[in-house]
Amino acid sequence: MRKLDEQREVLYVIRTLDVLMSSGVGLEAAIHTIGSGGYGIISEDFSGMMSRLRKGSSRGLGPELKSMMGKADSEGYRRLLNTMYTNVTQNTDIIETIRKQGTRMENERTESVQKYIEELGSVPETLLSIGMIGPIILAIAGLVPQLMSGDLGAFMKLPPSSTINMVVNGGLALTLFGMFMIGLKAHTKDPGL
Repeated sequence: MRKLDEQREVLYVIRTLDVLMSSGVGLEAAIHTIGSGGYGIISEDFSGMMSRLRKGSSRGLGPELKSMMGKADSEGYRRLLNTMYTNVTQNTDIIETIRKQGTRMENERTESVQKYIEELGSVPETLLSIGMIGPIILAIAGLVPQLMSGDLGAFMKLPPSSTINMVVNGGLALTLFGMFMIGLKAHTKDPGL
């Protein structure tokens, strides 16, 4: 759950950091702003970090960022924290690095959405095919005993109509189950954006 929340919010955090720091706000103030809410689990992490820094129960911003890297589940969040840590310890150009990370993450997100859309494209046709053709075939199978009861019934031994009804009803239930599983498969592939 944490990983999904991080993946969902990290791009927005990166864009917010970019805007804030480009307008002259320092890293610590930007972390405080993000920690004040609106970014899910990342806001909670930043708020806790700033709280520990204010209380003096921390060794500083660098060690706090380093410890948060171990807690991060998503790769994008870990990269962001590493960039912030590098800026604190080596005074690098964080704005340009964050912009590049944001662009990269945006491209990755766009690719995952396009892949999801492509995979999802065949689901309606499959559901329609199963949902329409299956009952038609089963209805024809259910009519076979009535069609074959005359002279053709003498050439072939047909099962009792109760068996045919069970097969038709079982087939309809199996069709519904198949449609449910296809829908579930499409839902579980959701990129969660």
